[in-house]
Amino acid sequence: MKLFTVGPVACYPQVLEEMKRQMFSHRSEKYKTLHRETIALIQKFIETKNQVFLFSSTGTGFMEGSVRNCVEKKILCCINGSFGKRFSDVAISNGKSVEKLETTLGEPITPDLLDDKLSSCPDVEAVSITHNETSIGLINPLEHLADVVKKHGKLLFVDAVSSMGGTEIKVDKWGLDICFTSSQKCFGVPPGLAVGSVSKEALKRSGFVRNKGWYFDFKLWERYQKNAGTPMTSVIPQICGFNRILKLINGWGGKDKYFNLYSERNRRIREGVEKLGLSLYPNRDYASPTVSCINSPSNISGIKIYDKMRKKGFELAKGYGKIRETTFRIGNMGYVEFDDIDLMLKTLEEVLSEFNSDSVVT
Repeated sequence: MKLFTVGPVACYPQVLEEMKRQMFSHRSEKYKTLHRETIALIQKFIETKNQVFLFSSTGTGFMEGSVRNCVEKKILCCINGSFGKRFSDVAISNGKSVEKLETTLGEPITPDLLDDKLSSCPDVEAVSITHNETSIGLINPLEHLADVVKKHGKLLFVDAVSSMGGTEIKVDKWGLDICFTSSQKCFGVPPGLAVGSVSKEALKRSGFVRNKGWYFDFKLWERYQKNAGTPMTSVIPQICGFNRILKLINGWGGKDKYFNLYSERNRRIREGVEKLGLSLYPNRDYASPTVSCINSPSNISGIKIYDKMRKKGFELAKGYGKIRETTFRIGNMGYVEFDDIDLMLKTLEEVLSEFNSDSVVT
């Protein structure tokens, strides 16, 4: 099965090979060496001097950790898709008051909208932004949104689950207080590891917030980090795999070349589906670099396209949330070869032709 999903994605063979090693103690010097090296590699990759924690969870764990550690009463959640809504749901479930900035589905959060909203609710302590909204294939203008958040003096939490590794993120330059991802997306590693940077201000806030829980307590993680460790058993295989992909990226010419690879794969997919007469769902000026959300033809359910492609050996992704029936998605995260893209597009053309033939016969 060829995977064009939005996670978990196909993993790089070198990563899987690295993860086959025999286990060793997460308190050993061997692990400490791996831990320090991995932290240094990702700090360089996202351009930060902030602490970086390696959580044994998915990215949603970091999402909950940000709310519990850094918000006492109220947060503003930017929502233009299902995962922006998840941030809001997580905050509410943890007893926080939530202000919402919502756009029409398919449209980005813009700096002007955010500026107006923050001016109307100056009592929020933090702002959450989903950098790349996987559910609709849209990327928000994070750098410019971060400028607005900092102008208002608020903490900024960034869900970069499906963007980190696929496009540029400059944590320190842009002033991102918390920025997290999951291993099973752009880096092409199996799920189970959440990686996130935490600023000094966010750590300071964590120091006096009460009832923040234990597992994701930033100050607890900071204490263990001093000795290159974690409070509980680490997902050592995933950390080994994550370390390996970061080194591979450096060997392939650095992160800019890796981002260019994503751009080229993305271009081929977009141009390919448009040649088939299909269109993108979101505002094209803000289309995601890592997943394409595509309008299905008016006479064909997106789920039926997904099902038929799967039977032919290609796992795409179904539409999500409110547009589940009318769209389908094609991810280009992880281990994807150009030949696989060409074959997937050829198969998609066949599937659409089969649906049209069935319609004519009917």
